[in-house]
Amino acid sequence: MGSRIDEHFASLRPWGDEARALRAIVLDAGLEETWKWKQPCYVHADTNVAMISTFTRHASLSFFAGVLLDDPDGVLTTPGANSQSARQLRVVSVDDVERLEPEIRRLLRQAKRHAAAGTRVEFTAKDELELPVELAARFDDVEGLEAAFLALTPGRQRGFVLHIAGAKQAATRAKRVDGHLDRILAGKGIHDCVCGRSARMPRCDGSHSR
Repeated sequence: MGSRIDEHFASLRPWGDEARALRAIVLDAGLEETWKWKQPCYVHADTNVAMISTFTRHASLSFFAGVLLDDPDGVLTTPGANSQSARQLRVVSVDDVERLEPEIRRLLRQAKRHAAAGTRVEFTAKDELELPVELAARFDDVEGLEAAFLALTPGRQRGFVLHIAGAKQAATRAKRVDGHLDRILAGKGIHDCVCGRSARMPRCDGSHSR
């Protein structure tokens, strides 16, 4: 596993230097390095705490329960418009990482304490969707995906979220996201065919949408 992750960081283009600088800080903070969703994930007390990702325009350190963290300097941002829990710290240079290192270490200490205590995020808006991390992580990676998802009707959004989040394994959730990218970008719901009719309708078996 360590060799695989080392190879991953060595091969990153662009933002490889930035991602490696983030990795050094996270490892020094005492988090366990694992491999999930085809990227490095950092765990403490058997809880997913953070992951390091690279996108078209930046590298990021994402906190799964980032909404719980005290962020007086406003260095964290939401990965998607509907994200209630996850938060990202984005960098575009190694200088950014070095400048933000004290704040990164402070956030990591907080995140570890919450993980050890088993703190749970309380969702205040029950009717709002909490996007699966695997879907939100793809918004920066796939051009137009976030806009296309937000343009869907609330029912279509909920259908995708429930389907993706319903998988118990992270790898399965990620696979479900990738399997529906074209459908979301086309403005279709999970049960819609490319012909525009529902795959549930008698005259449309949905075969041509696959």
